[in-house]
Amino acid sequence: MEFSPFLAHAADDGRTQTISAHLEGTAAMAEAFSRPFGGAEQGKLAGLAHDIGKFSQTFQNRLRGDPVQVDHATAGAVECWRIRQPFAAFAVAGHHSGLPNGGSQTDGAEQTTLMGRLKRGERGLLEPYTGWEREIQLPQAAIPDFLQKGMAEGMFFTRMLYSCLVDADFLDTEAFMNGGGRENTETSMDLLWERLQGYISGWFPPKGALNRQRCQLLKRCIREGEEQRPGLFSLTVPTGGGKTVASLAFAIAHAKMHGLRRIIYVIPYTSIIEQTAEVFRRILGRENVLEHHSNVLYDIEGEANPNTIRLAQAAENWDMPVVVTTAVQFFESLYACRSSQCRKLHNIAGSVVIFDEAQMMPLPYLRPCVHGISQLVAHYGVSAVLCTATQPALGPVFHTFLPDKAMTELCPPETFQGDVFRRVVFRKAGSLTWDQLAAMLNQHSQILCVVNTRKAAQEIYGRLEGEGCFHLSTLMYPAHRKRQLMEIRRRLKEDLPCRVVSTSLIEAGVDVDFPAVFRELAGLDSILQAAGRCNREGKRPLEESVVTIFEGEEHAPPLFATAIGAGREVMDRYEDLADPAAIHAYFRELLDLKGEEAQDVQRILPLIQSEFFPFRTVAERFHLIDTAARTVYIPLGGGAELAKRLRLGERGRKLFRQLGQYGVSIYEKHFAALDEAGDLEILENGAAILRNTALYSSDTGLSLEADSGKGLFI
Repeated sequence: MEFSPFLAHAADDGRTQTISAHLEGTAAMAEAFSRPFGGAEQGKLAGLAHDIGKFSQTFQNRLRGDPVQVDHATAGAVECWRIRQPFAAFAVAGHHSGLPNGGSQTDGAEQTTLMGRLKRGERGLLEPYTGWEREIQLPQAAIPDFLQKGMAEGMFFTRMLYSCLVDADFLDTEAFMNGGGRENTETSMDLLWERLQGYISGWFPPKGALNRQRCQLLKRCIREGEEQRPGLFSLTVPTGGGKTVASLAFAIAHAKMHGLRRIIYVIPYTSIIEQTAEVFRRILGRENVLEHHSNVLYDIEGEANPNTIRLAQAAENWDMPVVVTTAVQFFESLYACRSSQCRKLHNIAGSVVIFDEAQMMPLPYLRPCVHGISQLVAHYGVSAVLCTATQPALGPVFHTFLPDKAMTELCPPETFQGDVFRRVVFRKAGSLTWDQLAAMLNQHSQILCVVNTRKAAQEIYGRLEGEGCFHLSTLMYPAHRKRQLMEIRRRLKEDLPCRVVSTSLIEAGVDVDFPAVFRELAGLDSILQAAGRCNREGKRPLEESVVTIFEGEEHAPPLFATAIGAGREVMDRYEDLADPAAIHAYFRELLDLKGEEAQDVQRILPLIQSEFFPFRTVAERFHLIDTAARTVYIPLGGGAELAKRLRLGERGRKLFRQLGQYGVSIYEKHFAALDEAGDLEILENGAAILRNTALYSSDTGLSLEADSGKGLFI
């Protein structure tokens, strides 16, 4: 017996949705989502085809309570492939299990590749689904011309098409289950522009030379936003130049002029994201800014309100006017294969995407990252802005992927008087022992010292004397570091003693202002970032604001060796380390020393060119964070109750996000030593809780020695 009509979904209250209604609803949304990048016909096709397999009698039985598993995605892929629509075939095949590898013609029907799954259709191994032709007609969809360029373009387009399909599928299903769709709360760029104008009105007329320069930069960015066509831009603004607000002003003016849909900020560290998102919320309103990273959880249970519900929903697909996210979230999504990560991608099209602190783009993945940005600029209506105080020499890398588009600098040097932003002088101290360094630091009432390793930070901190001494490193859990930073800022503001030893985590965007800074020899970009924590507000005389560069006792970690070599080379040639020529020379030297292979260590781009759409393999290889690190949860403060819930068997994303504020990431060697000494409690799911809390210091965080007393290299 056949059931008619064929059903796609059944709600708990007895309501049903037919397959044809679901396919038509999904197709309409997927068509609209893919229109901004010329893929509307492809989106409609994928939407109509994706659930054809639900016309099988077996699926209808499952919907009515039969527990049998049914592969309903392969059928639509088979039908798309039959009408020579490979992009839609991939998207449909992966709409539940993720985009598959393409595979090869020799793959058997048991293979999970697209070629293997298509053979199931050829050999009649799928559940019969013949009823679909009476209700659905698949159109011949035009293929955008730019897909003739090569495999890389086709693979990127397929992922974007997949994004449109899975988001449309989720939204149509959600609307049926909830009895209605999401509320339309779209905010116009005109409204954001009004909010921005209200905020910056207090900047004029500017008082003092520094504020005059900031206002000049701001006006220049607004003018460029209105006059420039969408494309590829750089924004090189000295530290203290008002880069955050100036870049936002460019983005809103540009989006308003050219009908772009949203503004996306991509930032390397969560510490900077939290600061930046809060600035944007003050300017534009909390309801218009989505802060999306691993440390943020929008709770739609308990104390939910319309705004938190909207934010939680927007975190799924970035349907917000302003999104602030991490480089990890952004770039890993561009190379992902799962629906949860890819769902938001289509909302990047037709946006202004600003890469803040662009010099922090990970060198081992530089070329794939640049390739992804270039695809967005060339084919998806994106204006990309590389925004930094120390612009890297990425022009030649971008030219490889965007030969027809030059990078336009929004604020060339003649826009402002660079001397106004010079707030420090540099001094080279040569080699110092930790004792010599500590003696120099102890002579200052307020001083910041930045070193290359967590071990060095603990060594030097142990030699500091007097009150007001602080240590910062990733051996401290995030909530602990936040408390320390609050106290550091308070003491700086009240002119109390404040000596801080930190790893590089304090350099990029952390808002602190010291009268003097010591920086262990590193890459020039790191040195200049550390210098940005000295005389940040320009309230002290230039000659009294000294950044001292030294070499410490330890050999440089291999990870930093190339950057240090390039930095030493440039420092020998240039007296003024902040000179734009010195900065450009440094990045050019760094890229030359590394070479192209070191800018794509996982061979992502050659893989894309040599195999048939290897989505799974690429997603497995592209991970910006070293997954070899292990997390240990510290059951202190608020972490004690969270760890207790974990021990009692509670799981779920919400709990682990909360626990993230009490987690310390350590290398495998350190983890193994703690485990061997009995200092860890390992739960059945692999989560680790610090059993011996005596190893966690309120001053320096997790000890580098296990209970056996054996020191560990880190």
